[in-house]
Amino acid sequence: MECAGKGLGTRCTGPPTRRCGRCEAVAYCSVSHQILHWRDHKEECERLEEQMEQIDILNEFPFTFSEEATVQVCEKQETRCSFLRKRGVHQTGMWLYECCCGEPVMSFDCSRINNAWDLSNTLCPCNEPIFMLSKHLTSWKEYYEWRSIPLHSPVALLLHWPITIYHATQVAGSGSWRPGINGKLHIHYLGPEKELLQLSVFSELHALFPNMDVHIDLIGPSIPQHRDGERIELCNYAHCLDRDCVCKSSIESDVHTNETSAVTLQLRRGLYHERYTDIAKDSSPHIVIAPNAGIAAYSSWLPTIELIKDMNIPAVFSDYCEEACYLGARCISSVTGCPLNIPIQLNPFRQPMVVENSALVIPCYSNCFLYGMSKWSA
Repeated sequence: MECAGKGLGTRCTGPPTRRCGRCEAVAYCSVSHQILHWRDHKEECERLEEQMEQIDILNEFPFTFSEEATVQVCEKQETRCSFLRKRGVHQTGMWLYECCCGEPVMSFDCSRINNAWDLSNTLCPCNEPIFMLSKHLTSWKEYYEWRSIPLHSPVALLLHWPITIYHATQVAGSGSWRPGINGKLHIHYLGPEKELLQLSVFSELHALFPNMDVHIDLIGPSIPQHRDGERIELCNYAHCLDRDCVCKSSIESDVHTNETSAVTLQLRRGLYHERYTDIAKDSSPHIVIAPNAGIAAYSSWLPTIELIKDMNIPAVFSDYCEEACYLGARCISSVTGCPLNIPIQLNPFRQPMVVENSALVIPCYSNCFLYGMSKWSA
């Protein structure tokens, strides 16, 4: 973590070892930086104190590796690299960007989609589920049981992207937008970054939305210029390492794994409010989903929020911690004059590995909390 007073006045004098005595959520390199930061921190201090009391809940996962991926990473007894290395997936395929060893998205040659889990078929969802869902999934444990995956498998680290999409549609409720889907769900997915190198995991939407055609427009400035407009058909599940697995035969014969559903991705470079007119020529979305949005941190969100309000469709945002969601929700309400009707809530399908070197002492997770609007106007 870094000094909360970094950039205020003098340079930092050393590591941030001095915590706020009340909330203990932020740390400082010196007394002078703590004093300088108080005028900003005093408004958030009590709020952060309450959030610090929820740390045990944030770190609660059903996996056999949960403590290793949460507490031990926070305490620097483990790193993301060491965790992945122990499971044989460090710096391989879709796992490459789950630690600091991965290069920035923009420097990656993403002309070819990596469609392999680099795990055995007992550890990953490389085929159709044994049975269709009979109820909504509400936890990682339920998902792993449904897909017959053992709780020591690390696939949740990648699957939190598509399963958060699934959960967001549940969170948005069964309002007036649901009946209009008619077998096709159209999603506008804003601000993709790391996901661009893990697109094959979105094939799990076949299983999560059976008998449904799912079309996702991924829109954001991180999409490389040469991929703008690219359309990707995910016909098969990401495959495993086992040579004799049925997932290989479907790929080699170019046979679609699931004939009753389709998952299509369309890449669009640029900011949403600047690209929307062109995108909407094809079709309008049923829902907008923005993962790890950072709404309060980027002014470019303001015209996008106004646009989504005018569209009057459900929008679900996520972020790394509750504080970021609080600030984002406050920004949305200020811009639109609308209070949230999807309150800030913990995402049961957040990535089960803590973010390294967070600015806060509070553990941060990708897609950790959700919030948004299911309806903007009457």
